[in-house]
Amino acid sequence: MQSIEHVGPSKTKALLVCVFLGFSSGLPLFILYNLLSAWLKSEGVDLKAIGLFALVGMPYTWKFLWAPAMDRFNLPFLGRRRGWMIATQVAVMIAVILMGQFNPRTEIWTVVFLASIVSFLSASQDVVVDAHRREWLTEEQMGSGTALFVNAYKLSTLVPGSLSLILSDLMTWDWVFLITGLFMLPGILTTLLVSEPKMYGPAPKTLKEAVIEPFNEFMQRRGWQHAVLVLAFIFLYKLGDSMATALATPFYIELGFTRTEIGLVAKNAGLWASILGGILGAYWMLKTGVNKALWLFGFLQAIAIIGFAILAQTGADLWVLTWVIGFEALSVGLGTAAFTSYIALETNPRFTATQFALFTSLSAVPRTFINALTGYIVELTGWTNFFVICFILAIPGLLLLPKIAPWNKEKQSGFEKAA
Repeated sequence: MQSIEHVGPSKTKALLVCVFLGFSSGLPLFILYNLLSAWLKSEGVDLKAIGLFALVGMPYTWKFLWAPAMDRFNLPFLGRRRGWMIATQVAVMIAVILMGQFNPRTEIWTVVFLASIVSFLSASQDVVVDAHRREWLTEEQMGSGTALFVNAYKLSTLVPGSLSLILSDLMTWDWVFLITGLFMLPGILTTLLVSEPKMYGPAPKTLKEAVIEPFNEFMQRRGWQHAVLVLAFIFLYKLGDSMATALATPFYIELGFTRTEIGLVAKNAGLWASILGGILGAYWMLKTGVNKALWLFGFLQAIAIIGFAILAQTGADLWVLTWVIGFEALSVGLGTAAFTSYIALETNPRFTATQFALFTSLSAVPRTFINALTGYIVELTGWTNFFVICFILAIPGLLLLPKIAPWNKEKQSGFEKAA
């Protein structure tokens, strides 16, 4: 297969689209993991049950199963990528608004069902947004564009994790969920305005071709041993920080912070750190490449976990909370930007949706299944020991870096390897 020259969007346009689509992708996830947990905690739901709510995130783990259908079939409007994007975004907005109309104490199973629907729709949106970004940006724009996307993704937590918490002290939860759901509108508008990406060859003609060819191409690209190493790295790289932040909001509440304090101090400290992280991450990857970013940012996100252990010891100290959350937002945001850029470059643009979904599904396994146990682990160990365990679990992924991303080599895309 010959390499295809791809003339992408202007830098300004790429920046704006990555920001708005990143925000739209992150919002439903943080509704499930920030706002939902705060809602359940304030309504008196048990901490272990809140931890088990992580299981509603299973679609993020299994989205590769239906990603081939999104590669194969087109909806009858807006094109292959944008059609699926608009459908999932509108459906997410409606499902979030509906979820807030029920009482989790008396209608818990209805809340579980609607949270699962939000998760499925959100995971589906991620499949097609990731595919659109991979096909729409040029190789040169991929690192900086992905850094902006990821940091906008993370910044979206300020709505369910800050604004919505403040509003919950002023109005009823049904209005909180209505206002929060309407924040999907900027992403919907962006989808209507952005162009459909260039296709790298014909779309799969059959569903069988859409399922089998992406897996065959990945396994045969550099052999099955390298493929296993890549999959192990994707599973392990974000394991520690994913666990550490799984119960962040209940952790802050249990320490004695009010929901308003969490909204005003913790989340706004994360805002400026994330903006700085977006600028630094985009600049670093543009100048030095993805490999070096994986090393530096990976070490920083592991160190950030220790900050939570320090906070557990100091208690409800607003200054400590500000520094801990600020450093976490900076370092973990940087690590996620490098990690997502690595995943994007491992995909072949002919099979973007399926391969991207496979990789991101694997990276979501810790967040879904292992995070479901975090409530039990905290009950057994206490908060400080829990965060120490999370730090230890961040190390194995770093140990794979010499094989996966050698410091002195530049990361090549899966498309170029297959060319």
